[in-house]
Amino acid sequence: MGSMEIKDIKEQILTDQNVCILPEAEENLDTKEMILNMGPQHPATHGVLRLVLRLDGEEIVGMEPHIGYLHRGIEKLMESKTYAQALPLTDRLDYISSPANNTAYAIAIEKLFGIEAPIRAKFIRTIFCEMSRICSHLLWLATHALDIGAMTIFTYCFREREWLLDLFEMTVGARLLTNFARIGGVRCDISPEFVQSLREFTKVFPSKVQEYETLLTKNPIWMERTIGIAQISAEDALNWGLTGPCLRGSGVDYDLRRDQPYDAYPYVKFYVPTGKNGDVYDRYLCRMEELRQSNEIIKQLLDQLPDGETVSDDTPDLVIPTPPRQVEAAGSVASAFITLSKERKMINTGDLYSAVEVPKGELGIYVVSDGSGKPYRLRLRTPSFVHISAMPVLSIGHMVADIIAIIGSIDIVLGESDK
Repeated sequence: MGSMEIKDIKEQILTDQNVCILPEAEENLDTKEMILNMGPQHPATHGVLRLVLRLDGEEIVGMEPHIGYLHRGIEKLMESKTYAQALPLTDRLDYISSPANNTAYAIAIEKLFGIEAPIRAKFIRTIFCEMSRICSHLLWLATHALDIGAMTIFTYCFREREWLLDLFEMTVGARLLTNFARIGGVRCDISPEFVQSLREFTKVFPSKVQEYETLLTKNPIWMERTIGIAQISAEDALNWGLTGPCLRGSGVDYDLRRDQPYDAYPYVKFYVPTGKNGDVYDRYLCRMEELRQSNEIIKQLLDQLPDGETVSDDTPDLVIPTPPRQVEAAGSVASAFITLSKERKMINTGDLYSAVEVPKGELGIYVVSDGSGKPYRLRLRTPSFVHISAMPVLSIGHMVADIIAIIGSIDIVLGESDK
């Protein structure tokens, strides 16, 4: 091959938007190393994740994840809203499991202000959280399997997920962004028809999970693509801040629902599955068992569902804060409004960190109140944001094709990462 032909090839590579020769390799085209952009438009990155891969042939020798393409700014938006007005924004974090996000925020504000939700509301919120966990895991399984090449299970998972989405719609009129939990309770009560249909679901669902496992768990292609891929030890998983199935897949027996119980979780018993090898396959097995355990939790909650109110009467004025003193000169209407406001329970000041176990891991909320009626500061600890940071340690040494399985195994949603 002549020097002119080599020059033409070099120019063609350098003008490509996705592939470029490393600077140290520009004078030596015999090198196998290159930089490859994967995403943000890649369908298997589950959103708008960009991974800059450094490759030696097909092997990954370096990686740098890039986030922020959604430009959401949810934390600052919530600081500009009253506590109640900020609640719908939590739907848009992990939009696959919005009831869990709603509940996490409601519990944080309740702890901050000393509000106690009625016991029936706690049971209903917990039921919705576990329904949300099943919906999230089903979508994870469908897309994870499809990315690797298993197409049939995609339709199977959506079959059961639709049943639960119909129940969400029956209660709140929405299927995805439910905005159901409230500070001090829930938006509305559940109907007898809802309970009956959900009971039917809990009877049928275990056999459906068995169908999923029949298709995948012992499938030699599935095992080849997942066993031994992206292994991470328990110590490294803790050091990188992994939570949820990603942490439990490495053998760490930790679940906030059991270890720091909230809402109705003290009233149920369930098994927390853990793995041994911390690879893609173990994370898959953990989530499959969690599907069964969530189903059992729902059955126990339905059997114990108490009567009573669904929202607390002892909730301070979290929508309209007490107006400033300057308004007193505005006339009798303003004076009457101030008198009414003074009779309401005032908003406490202070700060608090609260965490719950959402489907993807630990969702933590740190909120500071200055008594103004709006969060002075609010920060979110979302599992997807943390798990993306561990992508390099999970990926280096594997092949480009393994990236697809690795992304699926940590179950990320960029909506809560680009917060």
